[in-house]
Amino acid sequence: MDESLVLLSRFQFALTICFHYIFPVISIGLAWMLVCFELKAYRSGDKDYEDLAKLFAKILGITFAGGVATGITMEFQFGTNWANYSKFVGDVFGAPLAAEAVLAFFLESTFIGFYLFGRARLPRKFHLFSGFMVAFGATLSAFWIVVANSWQQTPAGHVIANGRAELVDFWAAVFNPSTLPRFFHTVGGTIIMGAFLVAAVASYYLLKDRYVEKAKKALKVAIVFGLTFSVLEAMPFGHLHAVQVAKTQPVKLAAMEGHFEGSKNAAFNVFGFPDEKEGKLKFGIAVPGVLSLLVGNSLDTYVPGLNDYDRSLWPPVLLTFASFHSMVALGSLFIAIFSIAAFLWWRKKLFNYRLLYQVFLVALPLPMLANQLGWTAAEVGRQPWIVYNILKTSDATSAHLSGGQIWFSIIFFSIVYAFLGWVYLYLLNRTVKKGMEA
Repeated sequence: MDESLVLLSRFQFALTICFHYIFPVISIGLAWMLVCFELKAYRSGDKDYEDLAKLFAKILGITFAGGVATGITMEFQFGTNWANYSKFVGDVFGAPLAAEAVLAFFLESTFIGFYLFGRARLPRKFHLFSGFMVAFGATLSAFWIVVANSWQQTPAGHVIANGRAELVDFWAAVFNPSTLPRFFHTVGGTIIMGAFLVAAVASYYLLKDRYVEKAKKALKVAIVFGLTFSVLEAMPFGHLHAVQVAKTQPVKLAAMEGHFEGSKNAAFNVFGFPDEKEGKLKFGIAVPGVLSLLVGNSLDTYVPGLNDYDRSLWPPVLLTFASFHSMVALGSLFIAIFSIAAFLWWRKKLFNYRLLYQVFLVALPLPMLANQLGWTAAEVGRQPWIVYNILKTSDATSAHLSGGQIWFSIIFFSIVYAFLGWVYLYLLNRTVKKGMEA
């Protein structure tokens, strides 16, 4: 297919996946926050936690509906725009998607009905169990989706026969080299998002002097979750994922770091502008030896550079570098915000500074941005491969698509998603403003 049409198909898929991804990120993180609220309410009998659970359960319900609506349209593209890909990997790729639908999404969908509508109708233990199963089902769903995507990054458990990939070892494909590092890193990002959402809603009420005691309790829970998982996201989750990328996708790591010349005692580039034409990092700020130490536990570890590979195998370096470093910068910011909040809590001054509430409100979109940037680095950094070292993206598209057809679907999806986004924000805003009234 013409290169411009491949790019258009990639842009369309990026549009649909990025919009859809908003909803699972919020759903998974918020579901685990709700488990905490429900457990506290059950154990202590504190009605404040029950009221908080009721409020955030409404937000979870709205978010779940948005995820279902956007997920259906996203999957259609495997047939419309990526037919050659579907034909090549269908035997392998279909297994985790089927597992996600049957084992995870069905579980989550069943119990979310019990959870949202059974509070006054079901025994308290079963209602609490339903909330846990929603969180577990959402996380299990994420696992199978990460499995499918990780197989594209580090394929395993297959053979190439009859011009296609055929599954020969299901468990080797499931637990391919990148599955677990990417799963823990992904789920950590969702819980940080959930913590920021709860903190932002609590901060809104504190600024408005509404539900003050309940909001204080919600903010404390958010700080515990947020600080814990912000730290875990960097170490060990992020570190282990980076080590895995260094071993299995070294050219991606080189692009993420703007590392052009392979070397021992390789520097970690904190900032810079990678120039692909000149093959160097301009305006770079680097810490010598740190990259070698991080990926190999030794300053003598040789880290391959981009120039160790043919340029046709380079991903788009600037976008990969910028998305990765922006994600890292945001992750560091999250640690700082929650650390300051935890320090103020320890000093019994958490509720003395209204500026902190404003920070949580302003920062609310940032964990979502960090999640999106992480996936951008992962997917753009994999190029030019759609299945790493096996199938190139340019060979995976449908054969008979025209530019007009793709442009029509891009415009159509943009209009529909703009409407869905407005509806979601409207319902979210109305739910929060309505508050916890009976």
